[in-house]
Amino acid sequence: MQYHWLNRKNNNKLIIFFAGWSFDEKPFEFLDAFDYDVLIIFDYSKLNLDNIPKYQEYYLISWSMGVFVSYILKDKLPKFTKALAINGTPLPVDDNFGIPIKPFILTLKHAKQGLEGKFYKNIFENEKEYEKYCNSPVKRTISNRVEELQELYKTIKSTQINYSQFFDTAILSKNDKIIPFKNQLNFWENNTREIIAIENGHFPFYNFNSWDEILQQCK
Repeated sequence: MQYHWLNRKNNNKLIIFFAGWSFDEKPFEFLDAFDYDVLIIFDYSKLNLDNIPKYQEYYLISWSMGVFVSYILKDKLPKFTKALAINGTPLPVDDNFGIPIKPFILTLKHAKQGLEGKFYKNIFENEKEYEKYCNSPVKRTISNRVEELQELYKTIKSTQINYSQFFDTAILSKNDKIIPFKNQLNFWENNTREIIAIENGHFPFYNFNSWDEILQQCK
């Protein structure tokens, strides 16, 4: 895994953000941190979790495949004041609770071509959001991102999930083109204290101005 400090100013509160597959820090640099330090974790080719620095309070925001990864690493993570899942489940490839298997296998088979074109357009709700992304796109190589998906699928297939309460809140986008809203709802309706449905696509972050604004979605 790779780590990047989006903000590190010796604040008392740390947000740990597990990004989705194929992403890095670049598309998230616009979000204000205010009085939080923010550490983004991405690239799940290898699940090597480094020691997390000591803070008074910890907050978890996991998005897309990051929901699965943060869940299977939960015993190595600190205790969180809030743990938030966005457009993802601990069963990321599943016909009922995640990405349906056939579309996922097609994405895996054609990952290079998808990353060169259609995949990122499907991430966003509309052309305006995609154009905004193009102003600060992911900087990782395509080969690195393809390898990540291959390794992720190996991990998914070899991991048995018996979910126990971990995430306090799940934010689900009704217009998600990557993980069907219905499948997300199927999982979370019995597995979290709070579900928030929003009118966005798979990448909802352009609808927020700060990390704190995301956390404030939770009760």
